[in-house]
Amino acid sequence: MAAHNFLWSVTKNCFTFGLIGLTISDRYASIVPVRGSSMSPTFNPTTDSFMGSLSDDHVLMEKFCLQKYKFSHGDVVVFCSPSNHKEKHVKRIIGLPGDWIGTPMTNDVVKVPNGHCWVEGDNPSSSLDSRSFGPIPLGLVKGRVTHILWPPQRVRHVERKNHQIRHSPS
Repeated sequence: MAAHNFLWSVTKNCFTFGLIGLTISDRYASIVPVRGSSMSPTFNPTTDSFMGSLSDDHVLMEKFCLQKYKFSHGDVVVFCSPSNHKEKHVKRIIGLPGDWIGTPMTNDVVKVPNGHCWVEGDNPSSSLDSRSFGPIPLGLVKGRVTHILWPPQRVRHVERKNHQIRHSPS
């Protein structure tokens, strides 16, 4: 009988903590792996194919910014790919609704429409971003990156930084 009570207690505790963890992950914050070199040197400054995902940065993504879409230029965000909703990308916001963005490669100027943002990777030579697929809907943004949590030697706050002046509010 004691074993039955113990198992029931452990099961209830695991279920309770699982629900609490799921709620926190769904509504408030999540831990997200950053793969690839598109955000280097901010994330994954060195690529080590031997260590693989053990050397990838893992970041804290807060979701409070989604309540009223409170984003700023230079924020690093996680969003679903416009072409494949199962893929998540991590990029920096360069332009917000109403901004004019100059694209250095094509010398075009694009106005970011309402409800959208312009995102780019910190490493433009290996980044698939708004220069390829255009402005992304704010509804695809899943949260803002605030801290690097892994690997331990890289734990720190992620700074908001603006690129060269390539935008202007209208």
